[in-house]
Amino acid sequence: MASEKDVARERDRGLGVGSERELTPDAHEEGIEAPSDALGTLMRLWGAAAGQRWRLVVAALCSVLYVAGSLGATAYSAGLLDLLWGNIQAAFAGGAPFVVTLENGGRQILTFLGIWTMAWLFYTIQALVMASFAERLNLRLRERIGEKLARLPLAYYDAHQPGDTISRATNDLDKISEVLQRGVLQLLIAVCMVGGAVILMATYNLMLTGIFVSFALVSFAVTKLVTAHTLRVAAARQASLGVLTGCVEEAYSGRAVIKAFGREGASLEEVRAAAEDLARTSAEADFVTNAITPAVRLIMRLCQVTVGLLAGGMLVMGQMSVGVFQAFFHYVVQASEPLAQLSLTVNMLQGALAAAERVFSLLDESEVVPDLETPAVLPSPVRGRVSFEHVRFGYAPDRPLMKDVSLVAKPGQKVAIVGATGAGKTTLINLLMRFYEVDGGRITLDGVDARELTRADLRRQFGMVLQDAWLFEGTIAENIAYGRPGATREEVEAAARAAHVDFFVRTLPHGYDTMLSNDAENISQGQRQLLTIARAMLTDPAILILDEATSSVDTRTEQAIVRAMEAIMENRTSFVIAHRLSTIVDADLILVMERGTIIEQGTHAELLAAGGAYAELYHSQFA
Repeated sequence: MASEKDVARERDRGLGVGSERELTPDAHEEGIEAPSDALGTLMRLWGAAAGQRWRLVVAALCSVLYVAGSLGATAYSAGLLDLLWGNIQAAFAGGAPFVVTLENGGRQILTFLGIWTMAWLFYTIQALVMASFAERLNLRLRERIGEKLARLPLAYYDAHQPGDTISRATNDLDKISEVLQRGVLQLLIAVCMVGGAVILMATYNLMLTGIFVSFALVSFAVTKLVTAHTLRVAAARQASLGVLTGCVEEAYSGRAVIKAFGREGASLEEVRAAAEDLARTSAEADFVTNAITPAVRLIMRLCQVTVGLLAGGMLVMGQMSVGVFQAFFHYVVQASEPLAQLSLTVNMLQGALAAAERVFSLLDESEVVPDLETPAVLPSPVRGRVSFEHVRFGYAPDRPLMKDVSLVAKPGQKVAIVGATGAGKTTLINLLMRFYEVDGGRITLDGVDARELTRADLRRQFGMVLQDAWLFEGTIAENIAYGRPGATREEVEAAARAAHVDFFVRTLPHGYDTMLSNDAENISQGQRQLLTIARAMLTDPAILILDEATSSVDTRTEQAIVRAMEAIMENRTSFVIAHRLSTIVDADLILVMERGTIIEQGTHAELLAAGGAYAELYHSQFA
């Protein structure tokens, strides 16, 4: 049975209320837009790196020192090569072979190697430190996402596909980490390398430096034209990846239903369409990201040819020494490659900005109303008196579901809630548990407003059995003890016997140590529901909530469970949502709901005698 909220959303879909597309933009359409505030996103990443910024500073400093060492080694090589060339020429002129010694160039060669060794050392340090910085920042963002997901209201999960949220917590964060390790310092190194090389080239020859700068400006213009398109396609690819992840997750989790209705082809087409969309956006993004580098490299190769021809002519005419020629040409090569990589690096950074903005948009989602700093305290022991006082609520603010609901459940009463699908039965429970906040009125427990209690304290008083039996990967004993992790094995088995689950557990090869995996598909739906009933019994709560708790078991087992539940419900307030009216004829109070409103309330006999909606519903089941 779908919850009332889901049914209401489906019912209002044609009116533009409650559907995922109406509540939030479509993930793919959302991803086509470029990040609206790139600078703001950068500042937020900087803020998230608090406590780790020193690593970034150390890595940046090592990068600058690496560039200084590389450029310094090239400048030193000019004098070294001129020295060696002069010594070689002198040796040949004297008819003696040239032998390198510490006095005639060996010391300079060792110094040259030392400079390059230091440059290599600084590069290695910055790589290690930057990797640590990126992964620690990634860990911090993952932790913040984990904490955020725990604080998000159920309305968020109703409005977003699981795959898109998973993609933000995995793919987007991985992309940020990768770019931080490979892109940020590459950009710094490229800028410093190009700037330093141009300055040093200018000390050798201004004309040749001007030629290099002219080619560099052309490459910058080409890069700028492509960069304008990069943000959009990078964001579109990340969004398409989220859509595909969601489709695959739905196809996997719903495979039994898909097969039962013969919808394999339609499911396959949905996944194929999402995959093709991802392939298209990825192809476009990859082309834009990767094609620019060869184009810039071609421009700079033409620059090298031009500079080489002109500098070679100066060398032949004696206007430039061999060492200066070598150093200048080396500077051109050193600056050309960073220029070619600069475009790719900028594209990578912009793709990471798109991913970071998606992550921060998740972190910016509205959270549940925080608990009061000085919450109220329930009287001890909790008696279980529940009161709804003129409660108003709607899943959509402009479309209220409950307009004026009032009821009182006295301590120890069994309150049954009945009504057609979509009448608001589960919504009533959701409000009682503060899964959603009321828009007006109030709900009290033993006279204390539920909003004045912490959610943990409030929910600790309830034991809840839902129609959808959720079990996690672990042993049967661990699943039963989920609400009381410290429960002994004897207590777990006692709860299992009370829920009539002990027998089938003992027939399993490992009994209570049997592992449940893959959504507990190695046991039946009815057995899963029995385990959740045992879980609720073990918590020994003050108030019980049973939302169609026996809908997946046979009639005989249901009768046995009802007897067990009657024992545990003794002297406890309980709320029972049921479609089988035979299970609630002994209820102390029956609430009949229709369109979010309580239209009738009373005992079974009173409602039958009234001959209203309850009597009609009851007779329809036993006609």
